[in-house]
Formats: sequence, structure tokens, C-alpha cells
Amino acid sequence: MGMDESMRTIDEDIKNKKYKKVYLLYGAESYLRNQYKDKLKKALVEIDDTMNVAHFEGKNIPTGEVIDLAETLPFFADRRTILIENSGLFSSEGETLAEYLAAPSDYTVFIFVEEIVDKRSRLFKTVNNIGKVIDFETPSPDIMKKWILSILKKDHKSISKESYDLFLEKTGTDMSNISKELEKLLCYTLLKDTITSEDIETICTTKISNKIFDMVDAIAKKRQKDALKMYYDLLSLKEPPMRILFLIARQFNLLMQVKELKENGLNNNTIASKMGLRDFVVTKYATQSNQFRKEALREALEACVNGEELIKTGKMNDVMCVELIIISYSQ
Repeated sequence: MGMDESMRTIDEDIKNKKYKKVYLLYGAESYLRNQYKDKLKKALVEIDDTMNVAHFEGKNIPTGEVIDLAETLPFFADRRTILIENSGLFSSEGETLAEYLAAPSDYTVFIFVEEIVDKRSRLFKTVNNIGKVIDFETPSPDIMKKWILSILKKDHKSISKESYDLFLEKTGTDMSNISKELEKLLCYTLLKDTITSEDIETICTTKISNKIFDMVDAIAKKRQKDALKMYYDLLSLKEPPMRILFLIARQFNLLMQVKELKENGLNNNTIASKMGLRDFVVTKYATQSNQFRKEALREALEACVNGEELIKTGKMNDVMCVELIIISYSQ
């Protein structure tokens, strides 16, 4: 069952007021995870009822206490709700809870919210058998587009394909970031029917990985002054040098992969699906990779790895180390 279909079945449970014993919401897409956690909690727990809901978060969840609560009759209510978040229980640590959930009480509903789970764990298998499991992966480009356009439609706004691509290029595919940027954009274009590229350039914040793309572009074109200015700008925005170094290395690695796949005769569409990137992103990367020899990309990647080692062993200051890498590849 796909994510879209799974979400619909939760909506149906809420509509019909027929709930499973356990819900597990997991995966990389935190925006959707939290949205469905709130939906379920709102449906299961009466407003102002603090007696029949318990919330546990983080590692070292007191399993014994959770089971005792699950076995306690609800207080003047139909059910008790137990919400457990970011527990790491979907590993060997969840054995006791898995054992309990093999035959749980009739009046308690569990909601688990996790980023990562081990599908081989006993707890995962148990929840999968008796409840509902949804993997909130990053939505496909089609689902993402449908979602964004439905928000714009509610506000009676239209957007061209070029402007839409520019918007996603700026925001990335994280839905909570997209939601925040959309809100800003809708406020800015309050009196307009069409959202233009100019509106997006003016109001939307460019994610750091795009700034890194521009910096690597400046390095490729030997515009050392520009590359260093971009680096100092990122530092002034309180971006840690180690994170900048990681993103520079990631960019060189992506360029090397795209270059190799292009050399093997693959077209941009095939490369996009193989690497899990959008078509227009691959087009940009292919153009940028043409400015480097493959050996130079490999060397730059090795320099980033060596730089990380020098910083971690205290042999070089982090700010200076990243600066030297930028200088040596842009001169």
C-alpha cells in the first residue's frame, strides 16, 4: 500500500471512528508525520481530557509504566491514548512492548512516531500485524506538485511551470520548509492572481545547498573572489564550517556521479530517476560537471575528506581549512 493510500485509510478510520489498536507513523517526511500524529490525537482525545492521554518522548521509555497505563481503565471515556515519539524502540529494545502488544487491552490506542525503524524488529512486525503502519517517505514529484497547486488554488493563484521549478529549486523537497515558504509567498502576492519568478526571487529563502551549488560554480569558473565572498556570507549566517565542508563534498560527489553516468550514455531523465533527483536539477548538475575534469572532481572530494580529518584531529582550524580548499580549487 502506497503512502497516499495509507493516509486515506487513516482519514477513513477517523471519519468512521473505528480505530486500530496501534498506529506507527515513520519515515523521512516530518511534516506529514506530525500532521497525521496531530490528526489522530485530535480525533482520539476529547478536548481538555488530560486524564486519558499520555505522551512519552525520547530514548529510555519506561516500558513497565507504559504497559501499566495501557492496562488502566479509561476515566469516564471510551479509550485511553498513548503517544510515543522518537523512542528508538523499533529495535531490540522494544521486545517487552512487542510481547505486550501481541494481546493488548481493548480500550487503549497506541500512536508511535519515529524517524527510523528496523523492519526486522519484533515490535515492527507486531505493529504491522495488529495495527496500521505508514512510511512517510519524501513524496513523489507528482504528489508534491498536486499538494502545492492545491494550496495555491485555494488562494486563487496560478503559477507557470518555470516559476514552479524555481520555487522548488529554492526550497528543496522538505514539506515543512515548502509550507513556510508558500505562506510567505501568498502573503507577499496577496493582491495578485499569478505568482511570478520575480516574486519567488524576492521573497523565498534560498536553502543552503543552493548557495553551495553557486559557490562550487564560482570555484569551477575560477571566480575566487566570488567563491570566498559566498563562504564568508555563509559564515556570517552562522553556518558551521564543518557543515559547509560536508555540503561542498556532497556537491563534488554528485557532480562526479552525474559526469560518470553522462559518459556512460545515460540521458538526464534516466539519471534523475537513478539518483532520486528532479530532471531540472540533473540538467544543472550536468552543465556544472562539464566545467571539471573527472580527476579534478575526485581530487576535490579527497581534499574535503582529508580536510575533515585535519579538523577532527585538531591539526587545522575549521574556518581556515575550508577556505584553503576553496582557494586551491578556484585559482
